Amino acid sequence: RVKVNAVKALNNQMAKSELKTTLKKFDSAVVAGNREEATAAYKAAVVAVDKAAVKGILHKNNAARKKSSMTLKLNSMA
Repeated sequence: RVKVNAVKALNNQMAKSELKTTLKKFDSAVVAGNREEATAAYKAAVVAVDKAAVKGILHKNNAARKKSSMTLKLNSMA
């Protein structure tokens, strides 16, 4: 069990790190004001958030809140 838990903890850590990186890429694109880059990063971030919610890394309400927040940021760029 110790070995299995260590592997699962590492997988969860990698998934969380990848999610955070994707969200940071979106935020940096919004701050830069690049609409095309932000739209592409938004699509990737939404997919990443959904996958994290399915895997149990994020609660479904937390995922919904993140997606809503990103959508508002993207729409405010226009």
